[in-house]
Amino acid sequence: MGKHTAIVRWSRGDDDFAANKHSRAHEWEFDGGLKVPASASPDIVPLPYSVAENVDPEEAFVASISSCHMLFYLHKARDAGFVVNTYEDDAVGVLGKNAAGRMAITRVTLNPVVSYEGPGPSADQIEALHHQAHELCFIANSTTTEITTNTANS
Repeated sequence: MGKHTAIVRWSRGDDDFAANKHSRAHEWEFDGGLKVPASASPDIVPLPYSVAENVDPEEAFVASISSCHMLFYLHKARDAGFVVNTYEDDAVGVLGKNAAGRMAITRVTLNPVVSYEGPGPSADQIEALHHQAHELCFIANSTTTEITTNTANS
């Protein structure tokens, strides 16, 4: 099966690490060479020790679930004979305590808005396509996070 890698780089610079006054800004580099500025979330680590503009791990987790779901949805829609023109998802993750009392992204809600060329699927077909996408999604299969899909705009 596939092997997936990421390099995560951080450097203290001149920051006062012992006093907990160090930047959480860092960089992710992926196997294709893309570098993404990352940071702790400002909700977790206050500014100026986090960088609001950078991607935080929680956002990346939500985006990973949404992206994986979308890719399988596109695949299953094509297999079913539908032509998808656009797909946009305003995915939302909720940070809370899991069953073990640990902080976790406990719920992700996908809110896809999909447009089609020609006749689109019925509400039942949309529901089935999203269900199939969820069942196939590698990221969804790798987590205990509750994932729901709001299919009203699909």
